Parts: sequence; structure tokens; C-alpha cells
Amino acid sequence: MLPSLPLRPGPLPAPATSNFPTKMLSKYVLLALCGLGLSVAPAAVPTKNPNTLPAIALPTYGRYRLTEAKQLELISSAVHFGFSFEGRQCEIFASLPGAADHNYLQYELDGVYQRRLRIDGSSKAPLTITAPGPGRHTVWVYKATEAHTGPIFVQKITGQRLKALREPAAPLIEFIGNSITCGAAMDASEVPCGTDAYHDQHNAYQAYGPRVARALHTRFVLSSVSGIGAYRNWNSDGPTMSQVYEKTDFQEASSQRWNFSVFTPRVVSIALGTNDFSSGDGKRPRLPFDSAQFVGHYLNFVGLVKSKYPRAQIALLSSPMVNGPNRTKLQNCLTAIKTGTDAAHPADQPVALYFFQPMQARGCSGHPSVEDHAILAKELEPFFRPLVAGK
Repeated sequence: MLPSLPLRPGPLPAPATSNFPTKMLSKYVLLALCGLGLSVAPAAVPTKNPNTLPAIALPTYGRYRLTEAKQLELISSAVHFGFSFEGRQCEIFASLPGAADHNYLQYELDGVYQRRLRIDGSSKAPLTITAPGPGRHTVWVYKATEAHTGPIFVQKITGQRLKALREPAAPLIEFIGNSITCGAAMDASEVPCGTDAYHDQHNAYQAYGPRVARALHTRFVLSSVSGIGAYRNWNSDGPTMSQVYEKTDFQEASSQRWNFSVFTPRVVSIALGTNDFSSGDGKRPRLPFDSAQFVGHYLNFVGLVKSKYPRAQIALLSSPMVNGPNRTKLQNCLTAIKTGTDAAHPADQPVALYFFQPMQARGCSGHPSVEDHAILAKELEPFFRPLVAGK
């Protein structure tokens, strides 16, 4: 059975018209389309002032929060929103928690990826997006960095005849994972590897998950944390993914719990294990990899995910960065996790497994590069295609 797709994955402003029959008809038409799994063009959301679009009126995809100051707090990797404008230019008013901070957004213009936009905490100037010519243009804005890099607050968009956009109705994939899923350490085109801050090479938009989703015309969200594992992290015993997954910002001490009813994924992809197999940072004691602990903790996490999305198809991915004997050991562990999960949930769809081909990663600190992520995504497309189709 396939999960229903949410009609309103983000907060929407009240329609500008008070024509009751028209509103009700539109609502039922959209519900019918979603129920059939059909795609529709991005729907514009009316606004009171066509030249100023408040951020809280933007339907948002990924983990986010609406603050008391009426700002949109972008949290997770590749969390995104869309809008359209007329003319040659629009501005995004964004800020960071601290004056010494910096962070990155990235964007598409008229369906074509453009670049990353650096935000400096000390700057009050808006981010300007310039179109090559007049007319109406569509923009989709993504957070390039992960939750642990810190939030980006968006106050408003200014421009001519602005309209917020919804994503077309389509199946949703949630990609759970570590730094690879985040798109961390992959893009050294602006800041060389090993210089400045860790997140200066983040590029969530071009990570394998969003690439797969775009190729298959599905929607996506990323739930990922650099360095995290199933039973231990790359240089610590925790907190692991099961301990932070329910927190909005993936921070164990956070009081904010994510509302899992906001999105209903058809497929949940989980890619953990790289950091469990890591030899650590060379400073802290590191015990040998424990298969029993890995399988046990991973099984518990899959159970947690299934409790949030009982109708979703679960897919387990191996790691392109784990090679040699450890690659075989990881594959055996994932097979055991599939067997255990299927036995515990005999009425559910069987867990799907995918084992990556070995890869010599070319990004920073041994991570896949932008080009490597393109290879991984191409490799994954035929695996995910029947899953999102419900076959």
C-alpha cells in the first residue's frame, strides 16, 4: 500500500479571494491529484503585497521552524522553498545567529542550478538574485549546509509581483545518513579542501539524494548529520542517529521535537555504517567494530523509522567509502538487518537493499566529490525507480 502525500507540507497564507465555492473546488481537485500520484505544475500562493513576500508564507520542504519573530528558520541539509518574480532582480533577506558566523544558500533560476550564496552574520545587505532578462522567473532556494552548521533565518523576499510556490504533487523520498548524504566535503570549487570552516565545501543540492529525486521527478528531504553512525560515531560513542532523529535540529539536548506528520515519504532511504567502521580520529580510544552492536542498534533505528512512517518502503544503502573486508562485513550486517526487520514486520513491504560499487572518493578528506555524487546518483536511479512507483 502506498502512503498518501501531504497537500500542505509547509505553512500557507490565506488565499486572497473569498470565493468559497472556488476555494473548495480547488481543494478537492488538488486532493484528487495527490491521491492519484499525478504531477502538477508548481502552484502559486497568493500574497497581499505582490512586491514583498514574508518568509512565513513560503511552503518549505525539509526540517524548518517558524520563529516567534515570524522568520523562517532553515535547519536541515537542502531544506528548500520556491517563489516566482517578474523583472530582472529580487532580494532575499537572510541572517545568522551570530555576527561572526557564515553559512550558505544555493539556488535554481528557471530550473537551472546557479551557485552558492554566502551569508555573513555581520552583513545586513540582502542576497540579490539577478535574471538574464525580463519576464517571470522561478527560483528555488536550498540550504547548502547541514543542521549542525547552524540555522539560516529568512525574513522576507522582495521583488516584483512575487508568488510563493508549492512543489508538484509527487512521491517523497527521505534520505537519512551521514556526511555523504549531507553533501559535505564535496565541493572545493570556491574554498580549497582543508582551509577555513568544515561547511565551506558543503553542497547539499548536488548530493546523491537530491540528484536521484530530480532524475526520478520525486520530492525529497534530507535527514543527515556528518560523522554520525548507527551505534557509534566517527570519533565518539554518540549521540547516534537514533538519539537525535526525533529532534528538529538533530541535537540530542534540543527541546524541539520534529512533527513527523508534516511529510509522508513513500520511501525512506537509510545510509549508515561509514562512521561505525571508521578507525576514529587517532586521539580517542577506539574498539574494534562490533557487528552485534551495529546490527542491534540499526534494527532499533529502523523500528523507530517504521513507527513514524508505518506505510513507507524502507531502503538500506551500504557505503561507497567502506571497501575491502569491511565492505563485505557491512553488506552482511545490512542483510541481517533486512532479515530481522522483515521477520518483525511480516505484513509490511520487505526492506530493499542496495550495495554501492567500490569507489575511490575524490572530494575533501576522503569524501565523494561533486562528480562522485553524480556517479552515485546514476548508480542508484534504477534501484529507486520501482520503489517510488510502489512496485
